[in-house]
Amino acid sequence: MKFVVSSSVLLKQLSAINGVVSTNPIVPILENFLFRLEGNILTVTASDLQTVMITEIEVEGGDKGAIAVPAKLLLDTLRGLPEQPITFNVDEETFGTEIVSDNGRYKLSGENPIDFPKTPTVNRGQAVDFSSASLGTAIANTIFATSTDDLRPAMTGVFVQIGTENATFVATDGHRLVRYRRTDIQSSADTSMIIQRKALNLLKSCLPSDDVPLKAEFTASNAFFSFNNIRMICRLIDERFPDYENAIPTNNPNTLTINRMEMLNSLKRISIYSNRTTHQVRLKMTLNDLSISAEDLDYSNEANEKLMCEYNGDPMEIGFNAKFLIEILSNLVSKNVTFELSAPNRAGLIIPVEQEENEDILMLVMPVMLNTYA
Repeated sequence: MKFVVSSSVLLKQLSAINGVVSTNPIVPILENFLFRLEGNILTVTASDLQTVMITEIEVEGGDKGAIAVPAKLLLDTLRGLPEQPITFNVDEETFGTEIVSDNGRYKLSGENPIDFPKTPTVNRGQAVDFSSASLGTAIANTIFATSTDDLRPAMTGVFVQIGTENATFVATDGHRLVRYRRTDIQSSADTSMIIQRKALNLLKSCLPSDDVPLKAEFTASNAFFSFNNIRMICRLIDERFPDYENAIPTNNPNTLTINRMEMLNSLKRISIYSNRTTHQVRLKMTLNDLSISAEDLDYSNEANEKLMCEYNGDPMEIGFNAKFLIEILSNLVSKNVTFELSAPNRAGLIIPVEQEENEDILMLVMPVMLNTYA
């Protein structure tokens, strides 16, 4: 088997799917890329058994064959080469692979392609058309709130509900919750699934910077995404997602509207003085006035700042984990945000004041019990 390909084109495509390759996989063959050549089309597959990414590259070929090539060794070689045509010569009996460049030869030992896991196929799946920009935004707005606790697998992914009117993306780790809804993503029938965090991170990282059409198909066990010359298949999390709607408080008479960046920067400064375990900050609200304070009794550190805001409601104090507030505010892009609050022991809602026409963003964060310092 022999083919010629541009070194930079091959490097770009392999880099797009390389995130799937594990450094210490359960099955050693998964340290490889699967190359499959048919005429002038080279199909490259990477897998970790849970997620599969596939890219197609046009090459100068004509042969037909397959080989599993060590991913790290090949990528390191390509990164060191200047842009030039390179030739792959593969011995399909020994699986030895030789790469020939303008001024060098590199021999590496491949493996039998038969050992590479089979790629799942779509079988009467439900298809939905996205734009890559809307999906990328949905992932960015939710993925940070997923849980890392493997004992609660349902919360380690993003819950996606697609209906005839909109699509809803939900993530929670039990301390905060994000509900991101888009009215420009719709399906002919209602469907729901939980997509793994790793798969969504990989998908987000390889989405093109320009907005392109993206097709998604869902079966009972897998999600399939395809755009440009890249395809991705990921196994869904087969668990029941928590009833998130009941966690969202509906009666929140106290509202605080404030400049997002001013509050974010203040929280970053104040959180330096918070307890290293709880990261607790105290928000004290009175008419058009917000006081943010923190104290670490173990080290006698304390700080407080006052910010201008629009506050309507009864004076109240509430405690939050500063890390959660900082992460939520950092992931929003709105100039101003509104906090909707009911009581110091009830969840607070954070809603961006400025939102795009097709989106509806709601973020929830649980309070922490206030310390009794004055």
